Amino acid sequence: MRISSSLVFQTGLNTINAQQSDLMHLYQQIGSGQKMVTPADDPLGASQAINLSQSQAQNARYAANRAVANQNLGTEEDALNSLTSLLVDVRTRLVQVGNGTLSDADRLTLANVLRNARDTALGIANTTDGNGQYLFSGSKGGQPAFDAAGAYQGDALQRNIQADATRQIAGSDIGSDIFARGQPGTLDYTSAVPNTNAGTAVFGGPFIADRDATTGNPDARYSFAVTFTATGYDVAVTDHSGVLPPATTSYPPLAADAAEMDLGHGTRVQISGTPAVGDTVTVDPLKTQNPNIFTTLDNLVAALNAPSQGDAEATASLRNVLNTGMQQLASNYDNVLTVRASIGARMNELQALDGSGNQRNLGFAKALSGIEDLDYYEATTQLSLRKMALEGAGLAFQTIQGLSLFNLGSK
Repeated sequence: MRISSSLVFQTGLNTINAQQSDLMHLYQQIGSGQKMVTPADDPLGASQAINLSQSQAQNARYAANRAVANQNLGTEEDALNSLTSLLVDVRTRLVQVGNGTLSDADRLTLANVLRNARDTALGIANTTDGNGQYLFSGSKGGQPAFDAAGAYQGDALQRNIQADATRQIAGSDIGSDIFARGQPGTLDYTSAVPNTNAGTAVFGGPFIADRDATTGNPDARYSFAVTFTATGYDVAVTDHSGVLPPATTSYPPLAADAAEMDLGHGTRVQISGTPAVGDTVTVDPLKTQNPNIFTTLDNLVAALNAPSQGDAEATASLRNVLNTGMQQLASNYDNVLTVRASIGARMNELQALDGSGNQRNLGFAKALSGIEDLDYYEATTQLSLRKMALEGAGLAFQTIQGLSLFNLGSK
């Protein structure tokens, strides 16, 4: 078989070029620390690396979302902590107002204190997050949650944050669920007395004395409207469950020393003083009222500003407003604590999701490292082998290059 000189030279050159190409590829791998310089090096591995990188980026996005949710919930917790302290102080002030030794001037001073507390509560209700969005406005983040009159201006849409692939967590709460709602599920009642009453009767806290399902009021489903007559008092009962139709029952006059008044269905209300004919009082479950903190404080301020010193009827009217306000604020206070407990539960869940997210990220990083990262021990060994192969190819080419018929003949 004849082999031309050009074929010999071309073969030697191709061998050297192939060795140089392999050597260059190893240089690129070592320099980048990556096994795959191009997708052609491992098409399946490149595809897996892309999928893992996308999952890793998505996991990082969820972690960033959780950080935002934690920040918002932390801001909300700070705001509601301030509101809790404010409500404690207001309720303490109301107990102080109940002191019969205070003068009208003293009550005016306390009215100013409550007015300032109302303004502070309104400021808390219109708290903003780190981006200038109102925290309690629902989806209307650019609008204050409450106006100057204390009316809710937001909507009922919750701002949910995607905290994980299958979990959305509310980053805040709706203002009406905090500042204009009683405690969910409460069985407490509140009494409300119009300022047109002419008697000296003061109504305290209503309560359920009989919770029997047949004879009593186990789930606080009844409302009572009382009207005092010359022969006693009438009680109009409304069943909010719709099981019983509205009905009115007449009761005999109360004893002079009576401390409680029977309303029927196992429900009673505390009473002191003497009602006048035509006086009325309504007793409603708090869960049907949604008491507004700002409206309650406005009513209390108005009652304190009205002079009552030396006037038995005016004093009774003031005491009734105070009792109603204290009952409503007590429910508001419990409701705020319920919301704060919900915030704590969500923050705990975010912490748990952070832990699982970190574990997933480690898994993604390990899998990606197994596909992409270079084994330097293997690469440096291959580099030494490729250098030796290149040197061998070069020496072989030099040897073949020196062969010719003239050299052979001379030997």
